[in-house]
Amino acid sequence: MRVITGTARGRKLQTLPGLDVRPTTDMVKEAMFSIVQFEVEGALVLDLFAGSGQLGIEALSRGARGCVFVDQSREAQGIIRQNLASTGLAAHARVAAMDSFAFLTGAKDQFDLALLDPPYGQGMIPRALPLLVPRMHPAGAILCETQRGEELPQEVGGWSITRTYRYGKVALALYRRREEDV
Repeated sequence: MRVITGTARGRKLQTLPGLDVRPTTDMVKEAMFSIVQFEVEGALVLDLFAGSGQLGIEALSRGARGCVFVDQSREAQGIIRQNLASTGLAAHARVAAMDSFAFLTGAKDQFDLALLDPPYGQGMIPRALPLLVPRMHPAGAILCETQRGEELPQEVGGWSITRTYRYGKVALALYRRREEDV
């Protein structure tokens, strides 16, 4: 696993050990950032269910002004901090050591871009979206990675899926605020 482009291009990233871990492949990560390529620079990014932090680190490497990484696992938090240190991006990051739903309930930040890649098949995205949309900038974007075939709500709080993408067993859903609500 590595940073694809930007200031930390080519830097290797650590990942969590174990068979339960499913890092985003380089192909899917490249696709994700192609989808939001013009929205990353200068953005405040949320990497929810961060795991190794690779999605938020990719955003920081591409010019995001800051990123909040949220993961409740102490092991994941340690890996995120290691990866931020090895890429030189720690100054632009905050690691929230807590449950993602608790974070969203108490968050005061307003995010420009949210990247959600939770464990597959556990219904976490439908639970997180109603808590997330009030924390989003009206012109922002929410990009969700799921297992292909996993059901997501078409609309949540004035935000709706504008595009879906499929890459093998992976699906990406892009949420934006409805134009009449912006």
